[in-house]
Amino acid sequence: MTTFTSTLPDSLLEQLNSYSKKLKLPKNKLIQKALSLYLNQLERAEYIRSYRQYKDDKDILQIAEEGMIDYLKQLIDTDETS
Repeated sequence: MTTFTSTLPDSLLEQLNSYSKKLKLPKNKLIQKALSLYLNQLERAEYIRSYRQYKDDKDILQIAEEGMIDYLKQLIDTDETS
């Protein structure tokens, strides 16, 4: 694991200390969880943005629909063999 050093505004550090005590978690674990959640939200936002960007592209839509048809066929085949 790598060590990371940063500065935080006093008000944010006070909140961190408060929640660390409330949740009985070390501050570094709380920061790690919060950062992980935030980065996941950013990733989802990028994913949504990419869909919105191509929502009117007929070629992309056709590829997606063909992919869904293949996926549904695989699900049906899996159900039939189970």
